[in-house]
Amino acid sequence: MTVYYAIGDVHGEKAKLDDLLGHVRGDAARHGQSHRIVFIGDLIDRGAESRAVVETAMRLNAEEGAIVIRGNHEELMLHAVDHNESVGIYWWATNGGDETIASYQLVNGPKDDWREAVDPHHIKWLRALPTIHRDEARGLVFVHGGIDPKTFPNESDELRMWTRSEKFFQSSRWPDRPELKDILVVHGHTPTQDFEPDVQPHRINVDTGACFGGPLTTVVLAPNEKPRFLRAR
Repeated sequence: MTVYYAIGDVHGEKAKLDDLLGHVRGDAARHGQSHRIVFIGDLIDRGAESRAVVETAMRLNAEEGAIVIRGNHEELMLHAVDHNESVGIYWWATNGGDETIASYQLVNGPKDDWREAVDPHHIKWLRALPTIHRDEARGLVFVHGGIDPKTFPNESDELRMWTRSEKFFQSSRWPDRPELKDILVVHGHTPTQDFEPDVQPHRINVDTGACFGGPLTTVVLAPNEKPRFLRAR
């Protein structure tokens, strides 16, 4: 009877995250059911407090069993840490990595090599994050970018983090495969144009552009109930 609260792309927006977690606590207390928080990925980049967001997600993961999915921005950061080559660093930096580095340097001090400012246990934790989580009994699939309707559940990690395929978005036209029967994919990665959740027959997009002026959104998935949404602006 677990109620899932799946939170969209936070992107370093710590104040919105704290506000939303307050809404989650209140909602869970009112309904009196066991609950589990799911972070859909992209904890970091663009917003000013990526390090603090990672710390919060790590704490909830350790203390409450929160599920944390790896997003493409976590992947960009790990690539930059591992390779520190100009192309990778530039691509990450121009997509919000500069703000992430600044959030770590603010706490740990500037270093000659920016990687020395990043807490090693954060990197270790980010490396271990899965790219998908499933509740097969309820048909729920949590992933950052999406799935491949033709190969699910055997698509690559890269596709799960990065896809914006129209074949995925048009879930009413997915192939008739037993693996897709009665599933609901909850994802982020692609900000919705109107800052409202995108609810389709087999998928829900909860990236409502928190780092672009939109709210931070969670979808509430309770057994035998329609999805509900909580927001922090």
